[in-house]
Amino acid sequence: MGERLKLILWICLSILAFLDSGASSKIGICYGRNADNLPSPNKVSDLIQHLNIKFVRIYDANIDVLKAFANTGIELMIGVPNADLLAFAQFQSNVDTWLHNNILPYYPTTKITSISVGLEVTEAPDNATGLLLPAMRNIHTALKKSGLDKKIKISSSHSLAILSRSFPPSSATFSKKHSPFLKPMLEFLVENESPFMIDLYPYYAYRDSSEKVQLEYALFESSSQVVDPATGLLYSNMFDAQLDAIYFALTAMNFKTVKVMVTESGWPSRGSPKETAATPDNALAYDTNLIRHVVGDPGTPAKPGEEIDVYLFSLFNENRKPGIESERNWGMFYANGTSVYALDFTGESTVPVSPSNSSATSPGPSSSPGNSTVIIGGGGGTRKWCVASTQASVTELQTALDWACGPGSVDCSAVQPNQPCFEPDTVLSHASYAFNTYYQQSGANSSDCSFGGVSVEVDKDPSYGNCLYMIAPSTDGMNRTMAGNITGNITAIDSPMASPSSSSEGYRQMVVSVAVSVLLPCFVVSLSLW
Repeated sequence: MGERLKLILWICLSILAFLDSGASSKIGICYGRNADNLPSPNKVSDLIQHLNIKFVRIYDANIDVLKAFANTGIELMIGVPNADLLAFAQFQSNVDTWLHNNILPYYPTTKITSISVGLEVTEAPDNATGLLLPAMRNIHTALKKSGLDKKIKISSSHSLAILSRSFPPSSATFSKKHSPFLKPMLEFLVENESPFMIDLYPYYAYRDSSEKVQLEYALFESSSQVVDPATGLLYSNMFDAQLDAIYFALTAMNFKTVKVMVTESGWPSRGSPKETAATPDNALAYDTNLIRHVVGDPGTPAKPGEEIDVYLFSLFNENRKPGIESERNWGMFYANGTSVYALDFTGESTVPVSPSNSSATSPGPSSSPGNSTVIIGGGGGTRKWCVASTQASVTELQTALDWACGPGSVDCSAVQPNQPCFEPDTVLSHASYAFNTYYQQSGANSSDCSFGGVSVEVDKDPSYGNCLYMIAPSTDGMNRTMAGNITGNITAIDSPMASPSSSSEGYRQMVVSVAVSVLLPCFVVSLSLW
């Protein structure tokens, strides 16, 4: 009788394990802070909770940020910067101190679930690959001492450049020069049941090979498919091809069972004059279609149905980042909290989003119906803009314009040729855009709209066509400038959503049905045999 009882209990537990394996994919957001005048961590936490985002990646263990997410239930992935790898790899005591000061005082009130050690170390100029695994092991040792090694996962995010080739996906392999650190690192991930973290950017594949890669293929909008000649698998988008390349590369190294997590993916809303695909339209199309893919049609051609955890990059534009213009314009929000474009985080909208019909959110009263602007922070009750005075001379305006685009650190790429605010090609028009951007980024105070007396404050939105002017924040701490219903546009960023999609609802109903029809009798029989 005892053996029969054990068998029945084993069957019950196996069914539970099967149901648990059907967990949905997750979508999170990357919260970088390499920017001036960002909202406080507390206000960012309010914004993220307002959007019902459940998973957030940060790039260090900043105490103010950790405090801001306390008691929110939001799962945090924290980062160890490359600059700290040497100290972490050299001495266990350094890691123990870091854990004692930066993690233990805030855990579990702040829900830290993973640590990403280093950032794309194979691409770092100082090549810190040799430090990575020792640092990861020391962090694991420190966590184990505190009994957290089973609760907080340890991994490291990598660039797609870690592959020697990525197409066709079935031929993908890791670069041999990375083997000395890669194989033992993967063994560490297997031993600790941690995911392999990868940052995927179809934007770069299109930008660097636009003569070979169609924009629609990069944006999930292709009407045709690309075939992998070795497997016959068909790819309708670049994201799946890149992700499958990682799966095949792991399989080639006999690490087929390692779970893959996409820790960054996104599209810039602005770039240099040559980066013509970096637009709000394309950024909105990419993010929307990626969310829909992850939520509604998970998996890839090589792994259909496989859950895909993805972190969208990024929450804010980060003006202090070096490099070309696009590096500073990956955010869904400007630093002052106004949205760059209105993203439907649920993935449930049935309206197709593509470069031809997506639109940026106008940060002002001229927003089109259905879009919305979320604003964080204070400011005057009346929204104002700062524009060039028509009474100023061209010479005076040019001098002020040069200052704004130079020492004033204004991003003036929008007034360059072929960009939204280039026309009309006049110093007055270009100066108005630059003056207003500086004014808004500086807090929208009257003193920020001086420019030697060649500018004036106005209360009418100067935006026109696709040239969108930033807007001054409203009065309260979390106001919404509405052009439609915000609750209809911004709901959630995890799956299943606050309002379940048809696929997640169907899965929920299946779980309930199985639980009632199978598990309940299963346990009743077990009790009768007890």
